[in-house]
Amino acid sequence: MSRIALAAAHGRAAILTPDGELLTLSAAEASKRLAEAGPPLLVHGPATFRRLGLRPGPAFDLLELFAFVLPARSVPPTAGGLADALGLARSRSLEAEAALLPDIEAALLARLRAAKDVPANAQAAGIAARMGRGGWRWAPAVAEALGAAPATGDGFRVWRRLPLWDEGAPPPPPAQHPVPPEAARARLSAILGPDAEQRPSQADYAHAVSTAFAPREAAGDPRLVLAEAGTGTGKTLGYIAPASLWAERNGAPVWISTFTKHLQRQIEGELTRLHTDPAERRRRVVIRKGRENYLCLLNFEDAVGTALAGNGAGVIPLGLLARWAEASADGDLVGGDLPGWFGELFGAGIPGRLADRRGECLHGACTHHRRCFVEHTIRRARTAELVIANHALVMAQAAWGGLDGETVPTRYVFDEGHQLFEAADSAFSAEISGIEGAELRRWLLGTEGGASRARGLKRRIDDIVVGEAALEAPLEALLLAARILPGGAAGQAGPFGAFLASVAEQVRARSPKGDDPSAASLEADLYPASEGLVAAAAALGRGLARIAEPLAVLIARLEAKLEADADLLDEAGRTRIEASLRGLRHRVRDPVSAWRAMLDAVAAPVPEPGQRPDHVHILRLERREAGEDASYCRHFLDPTLPFALTLARPAHGLLVTSATLRDSSEDGAEADWEAAEARTGAAHLPSRAYRAAVPSPFDYAAQTRCFVVSDVGPDIAALAGAYRALFLAVGGGGLGLFTAIARLRAVAARIAEPLEAAGIRLLAQHVDAMDNATLVDIFRHEENACLLGTDAMRDGVDVPGRSLRLVVFERTPWPRPDILHRERRLHLSGGAPRAYDERVARLRLRQAFGRLIRRGNDRGVFVLLDRRVPTRLLSAFPPGVEVQRVGLAAAIEGARTFLAEPPG
Repeated sequence: MSRIALAAAHGRAAILTPDGELLTLSAAEASKRLAEAGPPLLVHGPATFRRLGLRPGPAFDLLELFAFVLPARSVPPTAGGLADALGLARSRSLEAEAALLPDIEAALLARLRAAKDVPANAQAAGIAARMGRGGWRWAPAVAEALGAAPATGDGFRVWRRLPLWDEGAPPPPPAQHPVPPEAARARLSAILGPDAEQRPSQADYAHAVSTAFAPREAAGDPRLVLAEAGTGTGKTLGYIAPASLWAERNGAPVWISTFTKHLQRQIEGELTRLHTDPAERRRRVVIRKGRENYLCLLNFEDAVGTALAGNGAGVIPLGLLARWAEASADGDLVGGDLPGWFGELFGAGIPGRLADRRGECLHGACTHHRRCFVEHTIRRARTAELVIANHALVMAQAAWGGLDGETVPTRYVFDEGHQLFEAADSAFSAEISGIEGAELRRWLLGTEGGASRARGLKRRIDDIVVGEAALEAPLEALLLAARILPGGAAGQAGPFGAFLASVAEQVRARSPKGDDPSAASLEADLYPASEGLVAAAAALGRGLARIAEPLAVLIARLEAKLEADADLLDEAGRTRIEASLRGLRHRVRDPVSAWRAMLDAVAAPVPEPGQRPDHVHILRLERREAGEDASYCRHFLDPTLPFALTLARPAHGLLVTSATLRDSSEDGAEADWEAAEARTGAAHLPSRAYRAAVPSPFDYAAQTRCFVVSDVGPDIAALAGAYRALFLAVGGGGLGLFTAIARLRAVAARIAEPLEAAGIRLLAQHVDAMDNATLVDIFRHEENACLLGTDAMRDGVDVPGRSLRLVVFERTPWPRPDILHRERRLHLSGGAPRAYDERVARLRLRQAFGRLIRRGNDRGVFVLLDRRVPTRLLSAFPPGVEVQRVGLAAAIEGARTFLAEPPG
């Protein structure tokens, strides 16, 4: 080995020298050695250098080599993760990790050497040679393994080698055969197999939720089941059993929706039990996301052309992406088979720039349309039995009457159903801001100077309208009117900029923090609107009307063309016009209509105190280093109302399920069910929902301990000391949850070095150069690591076993006391605003506690570092769990003793 191998912890490093000497150095000593030795061999350069307090520098990163040798395969970005993937023994110390790195390098190159003649590697040598001209340090080693090849760009042109999709006939409407409860039980038993652990509660759950798959009795009145399944029930397979049966019997897909893209992949993983053959599973199961998640081949072609024209380092990530694209199952850049750490190595913006993030797709006019990853996925979803989506996509589909020409589903499963309220709030809100206005201008006008290649509307549909005066005239008028939008040479000038300036002025005047220059985020009520804001809103409204008028004409005439030329248009031409109409409606008409309604509301009469509004209007001001960003936001007071009207009522059956669907208040079970119905939209449907609750099979009284610490104050020093002592006491395996990012970062900075000095790796959301999924993968993979995170970690971490044996919550997770929450607690609480606040906090505590026990032999400790937590919130914890209010020393000893005891 001619270079050093480097493994780093916070503030210290282990180095294996070329002559085999192992050194343990401080960060300063390691920095000096690196300056003398040249690029080191390491895993995850950005994270390694950050732990040493250094800026990222040149390195032989084994993750890059792994991505080249084994494309479209994800792995935790650690030496241990790579070792497991390659069948090597894992390291147990920092020094052993440094010593392991050359073995990982040798194993990867041996894999490549052994597979050099397989078809998937036909272009590999040429890609590596061209990457070498761009400075890729692994190029000589790869050339030695594969053999020399000319450094051409042919291997990068993956769009030439991807398969074509075939168009099929439109699917017929589904049949209406029900799923009897006994059949759901039998399907579940078949999925699990004869040797599976028997879970009676799982079979009971499958029995209960089969009601959602019965035929509905009246239009607008779906079969709705609200089902709470305690942690450990086996909820996912419990609903997959009746859902898969219904899809098979009725010839149509069931759409399964969850809150995050990461959870989509978790559900897909469970489906290996249903369809063990990968080819069969690919035919029957499809993950569906928005276009912005997939590699756009036209964007990739443009990027490749630019990179190959020079000899810069930009060719390196594109070479790895070419390898990935040819091996990828579906071209999913976000949460798919592109490793989450790819953007961490080369910049998070690289995958984003290669997707269609701005709705600029050319559809049938694109030269890669027949090979497009998105189009492949759309066609697979039409004939699939189970489509795994996310709440945001499903709600957009319902609001728009379908995505990409797809038929709107009739059967849904909403997993993580406790998140429906928040998902609907995001989906059905509207915002007037400089960012939103600039995005719309860019979509309409394209790039106005600079190096970006964003395509404007004229370029995208020019071949449709050219030579037809009836279409050219409204298009030109629309594009001329769009120049009032911010961006381009105008910047924030004009009526749009003047309106946002008036918004900022009112926020500074009305916000309680308006005189505090250190306040980063301010907000104020719209009413009563200042005279200047009313006048600015009227001026902007007139400008938007000049956009809306030619837009309406253009849409109407394109619709007329579609009808009049039905006999003349080929499939590609018809698809182009339909796609153009969808873009004009969803990207322009819908936001402009919402903005005009919001601007009209500025001059509306001031509501009376206590009057229940349909919408909550809020003015916001964000202060950043680059300047101030003002916005005007409109939220539905109850966002489950548009959810019920656009999605639930047209559906035939819905299952809404979660481990934390209900509260556990002092008001009783009926009140808790009614609150769940209110937060899921069930209260807006004609018939009452069918309710089902299956308790957790876990013995929480025996498997857990719960402490509320009474002597730790809110200051950062005390908080950090408590986290450090608790994590050290149990030897890691701790998840630290925070309600504020600033507090998380401050604690992480104080505890990282003492933990890592004890051999406990600290991972931190908002600190480490990794995305959330990567952090969780490492945490799951390393038994004694600790992870700090905010609400995304509270709701989305599934880590069974000893890797998660302690959860520490920094304080009671009360709802944020902002204007939106003020209005909702006033009008949606049934006259009990305090109970509304407590319900939110209890549900968050239940979610946090639910991270602790994920399987029958898990044991764990939950600690809340908030002596002010009211006793009435402690009903959030499962029955049988004794909550002990103790000092920190007693909590530390209790956690240490309990986790040291053998399971009994």
